[in-house]
Amino acid sequence: MTDKNPQSLKDSDLSIPSLTWGIFLISVLGLYLELLFVRWIGTEIRIFAYLQNTILVVCFLGLGLGMFTSAKSVSIKQSLVPMTIFLLLMAVPAIRSFLGRISEMLSLLGDFVIWENITTDNPVASIIAVIVGLSLTYILLILIVDIFVPIGRILGRLMDAHPNPIWAYSVNILGSIIGTWVFVLLSYFYQPPTVWFLVASGLLAFFILRTTKDTALNFSLLALIMILAFFASRVPNSINVVWSPYQKLVVRESTGIEVGDYIVTVNNAGYQGLINLDKSYVLAHPEIYNPEFSGLSQYDLPALLHPHPEKMLIVGAGTGNDAAGALRNGVRSITAVEIDPAIINIGKNMHPEQPYSQPNVQIVNDDARSFISNTDEKFDVISFGLLDSHTTTAMTNARLDHYVYTIESIKQAKSRLNDGGIMVLSFEAQKPYIRDRIRLALKDAFQQEPIVFNIPYTSYGWGGVMFVTGDLGTVQGQLDSNKKLAEYIEGLKTKYPVVYGNDAKITTDDWPYIYLAAPKIPNLYYLLFGIMVLLLVRSMRKWEAKINVTFNHSDFWHFFLLGAAFLLLEVQNISKASVVLGNTWQVNAVIITSVLTMALIANWIEYKFPKLSTTPVYFLLIATSVGLYFIDLATFNPLPYTVKSIVVGSLTSLPMLFSGIVFIRSFARAANKSNALGANLIGALVGALMQSVTFVTGIKALLLIVAILYFLALLTAPSTERQVSPN
Repeated sequence: MTDKNPQSLKDSDLSIPSLTWGIFLISVLGLYLELLFVRWIGTEIRIFAYLQNTILVVCFLGLGLGMFTSAKSVSIKQSLVPMTIFLLLMAVPAIRSFLGRISEMLSLLGDFVIWENITTDNPVASIIAVIVGLSLTYILLILIVDIFVPIGRILGRLMDAHPNPIWAYSVNILGSIIGTWVFVLLSYFYQPPTVWFLVASGLLAFFILRTTKDTALNFSLLALIMILAFFASRVPNSINVVWSPYQKLVVRESTGIEVGDYIVTVNNAGYQGLINLDKSYVLAHPEIYNPEFSGLSQYDLPALLHPHPEKMLIVGAGTGNDAAGALRNGVRSITAVEIDPAIINIGKNMHPEQPYSQPNVQIVNDDARSFISNTDEKFDVISFGLLDSHTTTAMTNARLDHYVYTIESIKQAKSRLNDGGIMVLSFEAQKPYIRDRIRLALKDAFQQEPIVFNIPYTSYGWGGVMFVTGDLGTVQGQLDSNKKLAEYIEGLKTKYPVVYGNDAKITTDDWPYIYLAAPKIPNLYYLLFGIMVLLLVRSMRKWEAKINVTFNHSDFWHFFLLGAAFLLLEVQNISKASVVLGNTWQVNAVIITSVLTMALIANWIEYKFPKLSTTPVYFLLIATSVGLYFIDLATFNPLPYTVKSIVVGSLTSLPMLFSGIVFIRSFARAANKSNALGANLIGALVGALMQSVTFVTGIKALLLIVAILYFLALLTAPSTERQVSPN
């Protein structure tokens, strides 16, 4: 049996010497480009940082349509033209800035909190802004779909031609793993979009040389893409632009009306000012700093509210403002936890007070929840900095900071306090229900009402709502002994009263959506679903895709259901593991790799035991999915991190092994491999959209939905798949 290019491909517009290598390289390219566009579009157009699934869904749609139409002409130009248009839009600063305002336009819907939103009392203006935002979103999504269709066609063509479907699918998975880690490594080394597209261009060049059409034009477009990527990576008037593993960070000098010597933006939104509040500097500049409030900044308060703060933990430490405040007030041992290593480096290199260079400051690059769960240390003061995230985790609806503010997280933090210790939590709560939600969580965890006051934006800091709890007797003692501090806080309560919402739902690890008013699907999701329907209809017509979705066609529904269930199961894995292992990019990348590796192991099992009946495999698949619903992975938190990682990783990945066996068995017997993969990708697309139900049901419910989908997949499997082996 050979994987050399068969006659059917030699006579076509695609000539690949080795089918195996062709499948591997196109799989690397497909997964790599998915991650590239999910990351980049979410960076420049922040609404997609909160709705990353939208871009993921559109990539799946393009690949799926390509699979279904793999018999049609293959032209790399059809990918390069929309890619060039997209890069042209991103390369012109004015256009990029205007497209970035899509986030602000859609923020007018009001039920989905994003940072730097806009408000208006004019309903007509609101409607027009939303329509414009949705229209621009539709145009951008069209470009993404069209980029991926030709890639899907190449993959489908090669998969159909390969004589060994199990080996071909294994190579497809391996290529996807490599594509994932190529992008992960580029992110690890802070590489900008210029380098991202350089790697993509190298992969595309291979296929340009293997197609018979428009070779010169395609290489010209590739060169133009590289030039545009260079300009798209630049930010005017910036000191430094850093593409960290999480986000785009821009450092610039502050203007005269901004707080701080330097301003850091995250994904084009204000994040933090690097402020010099050294006592001598403040006293020397009374025109900037009101002497009345000297020593009372939001960064000084946590240490001031405890009489002897020997040890202090700061989570969400940012560039060092909180650590500098603790140092100014004599804290002897400070642990500063920050998830983004690039932000730590900015603080080390540029903060005017240099708090991160002090020997009594220990810097920890970790997720806040992960550190709190895994440390055995106790602290006199625990301070939650402004962990207002600007992005979601990979493939889920949860933002980076969601699991930090759940009741389980607050209780874990409480257990890390020394006797007489206090907790101070700061948050830029844009909505009353957010303030109420945090207050109720603290009240539930500590069985007392927290002290709450609003800090305004001043030269001493960007402000926010501050919640104080823990040993309030300790706090009151400090207020009694420090008249200036007590008067300052009472003045804030009077001048800037905190308004709460009504009956806010406390966030939990199962429902961590701190920015959502109530358990419901936001209106924006319904509108995006409508856009997806329009996009599907338009794309099917453009690419002449004819998908038979009648109920008599069980093959389509079988692979469709397998795809939807698999995507939801992967989302569940990431969500559940993030709570226990941390919400870092490393954890997410390892989980995604583990999922794909399980599929490879399943392929090996199918190869070694070809007569294995799938009926018991289906039973184990459904049983493990339901079983995970009842297992609280947080119970493994006390275990050492390595042991915990193995246990949690094994448990969450176990259903993936069985689902992989089911899929490869069905795939090996499918008459049309490209249609089977296409249906699977379309199912994954729908599965990504189905994630939104977690806003109502909670995240755990996905496991029950997964079990139902796999049961339906069993019912729609070919009759030979449902027969029990005589052995």
